[in-house]
Amino acid sequence: MTQVLTPDAQGLTTAAELLRGGGLVAFPTETVYGLGGDARSDQAVARIFEAKGRPRFNPLIVHVPDLETARLFADFDDRAERVASAFWPGPLTLVLPLKAEAGLSPLVTAGLDSVAIRVPAHPVARALLAAFGGPVAAPSANPSGKVSPTRARHVIDGLSGRIAAVVDGGACAVGVESTILGLIDGAKLLRPGGVPAEVLEACLGHSLSSGGDAERPNAPGQLLSHYAPSSAVRLNQTAPLSGDFWLGFGPEAARSDLNLSASGDLIEAAANLFHYLRQADDAAGGRPIAVSPIPETGLGRAINDRLRRAAAPRQ
Repeated sequence: MTQVLTPDAQGLTTAAELLRGGGLVAFPTETVYGLGGDARSDQAVARIFEAKGRPRFNPLIVHVPDLETARLFADFDDRAERVASAFWPGPLTLVLPLKAEAGLSPLVTAGLDSVAIRVPAHPVARALLAAFGGPVAAPSANPSGKVSPTRARHVIDGLSGRIAAVVDGGACAVGVESTILGLIDGAKLLRPGGVPAEVLEACLGHSLSSGGDAERPNAPGQLLSHYAPSSAVRLNQTAPLSGDFWLGFGPEAARSDLNLSASGDLIEAAANLFHYLRQADDAAGGRPIAVSPIPETGLGRAINDRLRRAAAPRQ
């Protein structure tokens, strides 16, 4: 039976105790709900993969309370220090060289000599990390490949009975996962996310190349088919075909069944994306989901990345 915990002192104490005992606890971040386990424990991390049905070659993100703690697990050069200082806490994950003495389970890094690490901004996540006092490995709290959870109810719907608890911190504000920036071999955008690539480029002073390999991922979110509802998804549809469920965007889609943002606000659309994909999947009843075009700028880049993976052939 999965407990639903309140984000108060008692609930967070219980959650931290469960983590110390090797249990799995889902918790809210500003991006999506994460499925947390002690990143130093092989058993706890193995339980994450088992609960999600996640392939073990796919690395996990380590969540820590601050930059000082992150330095215990990863090597930071000047670029990494600059970017971390600018965007942490926040929806940015850095892939950096793993310290030899880090003490993380090799399952977290999929045996690689790099680690994906971030400092979340959500107050509940930060309070839980402080109460636990250690690094927490936390992919999104959903069955692997399915739509990511932005509410505690989404977690229960997908993982009830497979995890110890979920801390209910309400809806996630950003709504898409963190941006992943690799800073090992140059500077590479490994996954678009909550921090727009243009903002990172301004901080670094140069453009980013794209990276990532679906066959040998060095960070989460690189599998070709991911974030997928049960229904087929068709992208860049200015109008639905007969029988489609229309997931719209902007005033041009005023007659859509659901609209990610009637005003065309990409921040609102990102916050709504996964919740509305779930609603569309339920309402479609097996019919295709037609999705309006989304601008490929700012957060639109992250939204389109998730939609393309949701529309990809199922693996």
